Amino acid sequence: MTKTTGLITRRGLIRSGVASATLVSSLGFTRMAHAQAGVIKIGFVSPKTGPLAGFAESDDYIVAGIDAVFADGITIDGTTYGVEVIVKDSQSNPNRAADVAAELILEHGVNLIVVSSTPETTNPVADQCEVNGVPCISTVAPWQPWFFTRGGNPEQGFRYTYNFFWGIEDVIAVFTEMWSALDTNKAVGGMFPNDGDGNAWGDPELGFPKPLAAQGFTLTDPGRYQNLSDDFTAQISAFKAADTQIVTGVMIPPDFTTFWNQAAQQGFRPKAATVAKAILFPVTVEALGDAGHNLSSEVWWTPSHPFASSITGDSAQALAAGYTEATGRQWTQPIGFAHALFEVAADALARSGDPMDPEKVTDALAETNINTVVGPVNFKTGPVPNVSKTPLVGGQWRLGGEFKYDMVVTANGNAPDIPTGGTMEAIS
Repeated sequence: MTKTTGLITRRGLIRSGVASATLVSSLGFTRMAHAQAGVIKIGFVSPKTGPLAGFAESDDYIVAGIDAVFADGITIDGTTYGVEVIVKDSQSNPNRAADVAAELILEHGVNLIVVSSTPETTNPVADQCEVNGVPCISTVAPWQPWFFTRGGNPEQGFRYTYNFFWGIEDVIAVFTEMWSALDTNKAVGGMFPNDGDGNAWGDPELGFPKPLAAQGFTLTDPGRYQNLSDDFTAQISAFKAADTQIVTGVMIPPDFTTFWNQAAQQGFRPKAATVAKAILFPVTVEALGDAGHNLSSEVWWTPSHPFASSITGDSAQALAAGYTEATGRQWTQPIGFAHALFEVAADALARSGDPMDPEKVTDALAETNINTVVGPVNFKTGPVPNVSKTPLVGGQWRLGGEFKYDMVVTANGNAPDIPTGGTMEAIS
């Protein structure tokens, strides 16, 4: 193996009602469906452990469903192939993500890699695939940090790697729609870490500063901090000095928990806390006790989304209900996108004519135009090559319901087909 600029080179789905499927997974665990001619190997990388593990909570359920769907293989142009999914854990570490992608390519000889959950996982995996000529589909990474951080050229794009998700422009529109429904002084405090997301969101040209200023919001940005910090006193002090009434940012879950607890201890009580990534998951909000009430975030997927699986025909509601029935846990946003990864993969493989030929699979990916459980995925639509945007709305966590908190959609201006469930409320 030869390492070049950190990359190891080599050239050369579910049924939501599958409550009885075995929900087991471990690092490198292989699931295989037997068929008559050849085996399509799909690598799946996500952060099953570490501070980003909330993104992978539903992975076991999704991959168990893939077992059921492809138990008899997949037929392509009259030939039936087995389907083998090889799961790897990035451990929430970019270096580890690159390493396991290399293992999938060099040791397992995968035909395709799917990867999910933040640029810290998607980008190093996509880079390995690009340099090794292996088709790759990624999601749950905003398109700007996925594309530009990897050196993407809008005039050229990439050859082997494709991403579907929303962009920073969408999350800004959703956040400001929610804030505009409240009576505030429009003073915003930004929590942007020193990582792919934080640097993109805080970028003075491509991130939050210019669009917020254009809408009359003032942004206090205390600068980049390191993930897994244990003291946010400096940021809280800066926000208090600026009379900040709105907090935003893109934080990992443990950091937001630390920040929010310290904010309460230091008497900082904003009217809105709209933070991406950190409070996407019920378990994170529940860990705050009652202090999670009316926290807000972007909402990429809910059981109310008016979409259905291209593989099974199951609605978003059915997919979420199947997860709760199988696990006893509340639905979580990555369920839909993990499922959609395999929808896009199956569609491209089927259209390739030869799933063993990476060039044909890549050509099929480039022509993708499919309706999935998270909405349409069409890699011809942009806004840059290799990218398809999915709809985004905003919502708040409210105490009560079957579980401790319910997510209530409160802003759908960018995606009116997705219903709201209430109006924006200030944190009391």
